[in-house]
Formats: sequence, C-alpha cells, structure tokens
Amino acid sequence: MSLEREILKIAQKARSAVHTLSLLNTEVKNKTLKEIADILRKNKKYLIQENLKDIALAQEKNLSSAFIDRLRLNEKRIEEMAKSLEEIAELPDPVGEIMDIWKRPNGLIIAKMRVPIGVIGIIYESRPNVTSDCAGLCLKSGNSVILRGGSEAINSNLAIFRLIQKVIVKNKIPEGAIQIIPTTNRKAVELMLRMNKYIDLIIPRGGESLIKEVTEKSRIPVIKHYKGVCHIFVDEFADIDMAIKVCLNAKVQRPATCNAMETMLVHKNIAQEFLPKIAQELKRAGVKIKGCPRTKKILKDIELAKEKDFYTEWLDLVLSVKIVDSLEEAISHISKYGTQHSDAIITEDKKNAFRFLREVDSSAVYVNASTRLTDGYQFGLGAEMGISTDRLHCRGPMGLRELTIYKYVILGRGQIRS
Repeated sequence: MSLEREILKIAQKARSAVHTLSLLNTEVKNKTLKEIADILRKNKKYLIQENLKDIALAQEKNLSSAFIDRLRLNEKRIEEMAKSLEEIAELPDPVGEIMDIWKRPNGLIIAKMRVPIGVIGIIYESRPNVTSDCAGLCLKSGNSVILRGGSEAINSNLAIFRLIQKVIVKNKIPEGAIQIIPTTNRKAVELMLRMNKYIDLIIPRGGESLIKEVTEKSRIPVIKHYKGVCHIFVDEFADIDMAIKVCLNAKVQRPATCNAMETMLVHKNIAQEFLPKIAQELKRAGVKIKGCPRTKKILKDIELAKEKDFYTEWLDLVLSVKIVDSLEEAISHISKYGTQHSDAIITEDKKNAFRFLREVDSSAVYVNASTRLTDGYQFGLGAEMGISTDRLHCRGPMGLRELTIYKYVILGRGQIRS
C-alpha cells in the first residue's frame, strides 16, 4: 500500500468513528480510560524496554540532555500517565452539556449544547506521554484522534498505542477512534495536513520549526501550541523568601518544559538584596545566568546577555536576567519578548498584582506562583492536549471542554417566521 493510500485509510477510519464516539455512553468511556491506565501500569517493563531503544538512538545522535529528558520514560512517569487517565475518567463528561439556555418572546427555547469537534490530528515531538494523554482526552470528549509522534520516540509511542488499542477493541469502540501513523516518513505529515475532507483540527506540539511548518502547509485549521518564553517579575514589594522559592522552582524543577521560566525581571529597588541570594541558589542548581549590564554590576561573574537572549526559549539550565525600573517597564518587556504563554509577578502589593493580571496578555498570568503550574493536570483538567498560545478558540491548557464546540438546539411549538 502506498503511503498516501495508508494515510487516507487512517483518516477515513477516523471519520467513520465520529458518530459512534459522539454517542458513546459516559460509563463506557470512563471504564475504558481506567482499563488503559491499568494496562499501562501492568506493562511498565515493556514500555521502559521500548523507550530505551529511543533513548539509545537519541544518545547516538548526540541530542541534548534536555531533549533526552523529555523523551525518557521511567516508572514514575508511567504512573503519572496512568493517573492522568484516571483523573480524566473522574471529570464530568462535557458532551451534551447545556452551556446556555434562554427563551424568546415567541416561546422558542434556545440552548447551546457542547458537542465534539470531530477528528483531531496531533503532531508532536519527543514526549511519549502525549500519546496516552491525547488519546484519553479525545476519547472522553468524543473525538477521533490521529496521532503522529516524532521519529525520535517511535518505539515508545507505538508501544503505548498497542496497549491502548487492545483496550479499545475489548470495549467494542471503533478502531478508528484512536489511531497512530506508524511511519517516521516526514511525507506522512504533509499528506495528513491535506486531509481536510476528513480531519477537522490539527494541533502541533513541538519546536518552533515544527509549528511553523505545520501552520504553513495545513489545509486544516490549526491551534498552535507555541514556544514558552516565560517571565517572572520580582516586584519591589516582593517577599524575598517567596520570590527565591518560586523563581527557583520555575527554572530548575524541569527546565526542558515550555512553562519553565526563561527570563527573570527584577525591580531596581530590590535587586541589590535579591539578586545575590537567588544567584547563589541558581548556581547551586547548575543554572547559567545571562544578565543585563546592571545585573552584571551586582553579579560580576555572570555572562553579559545579548538582545537575542531575551527572545530565547532555553529549555535548559540557562536564565536571562534583567533589572527594570518599574512595573510598567516589566510589562513592556514581557509584551515585546514574551510568547503569550505564562508570566508571573511576585509581589505583596495588591494594586500592582491586579495591574499585572489585567495588562499582561498571556494565556496564563500568575501572582505569587510558579509558571510551572501551567499544566492541565495542575489545573484540574486531568491532562492537556498542550498549552495553546493561540487566540481562537482556546488559550492555555487545552482540556476536555476545549476539545468541544457547540451547536444550537431549539425547542418550539409550531413557531414560524412572519
């Protein structure tokens, strides 16, 4: 079978499963999700064994430690995958939910009802947990899903998919509900992006080049899950101990993620006291600091930051630092260099906190909390398809509700238009 025919067959199967999925009983969906969680737990050894093949190939290619960290599966991460599926099962089913309802003067009752989007294509890189998270979210929200992971995680992704498929078949759910493109041939992505007759939405998750390529080539609407140049602004009214704790977590807890802090902004009035203390903790954690000239006057042994550094998503133990004169300057810096992902202020001043919340135009804006919390699981969404930096039709962690649209349902008693 030609590659084009193979991709077409996958897309057709996904489309044919849509009607059945949209009507699937909530209990069946929840039972299936819990059984997928169980099968992942019972097959930890198999999943780790397959993942080690991908790790070995990544090491042969001398890929970065941050990349390999995103790729790696271990018992803890497999358990997190299973728990994520169980949490999705516990969440309310959005399908059929009445979002709004009103009555017209002529007696018509009009309501907006949540319905699945249809067929969703996910194009992603490196992280194998995306396979189970996206499969679980799409199943619960009544969408068919076509998964296309990166070549670097092919063995891990296929292993997870095989286990999921066993449970799908067992529960008599159409095989087209959850599918994976089994080839690493890059042409498969181009072919998938042309299937607008069968696929309703494309969600790319990965590096800047992947998202740009998908957006340019797709005939299907795309929701972009773009890079995260995330900021924390340490205000002059910050609690210094809290600021150290939050900034350290945001940078070092898992630096290879899109919600890690990449730039730390510090008010001039607190810089002399705060910077030496946070620098000591950051250096102890292995972080390389690149600072503006004013920062370098205080932290003499750091590297001088270049303009391009403030645009950079490091995804590593590297941090850009800038001293600013005011809240206005901090907000302006975020507006210029940020990616509308996640940004935070550390302050005890309520006026500054609410101004930051109101004026920073990002998908997630925090007061006194780590940007690492921008995550579907942390937000109580069970999991996420990714973190949308788009403006339509959703922003931030994309959970169950964001995987639905709506239709109008109208109840009448013979009304006509005069």
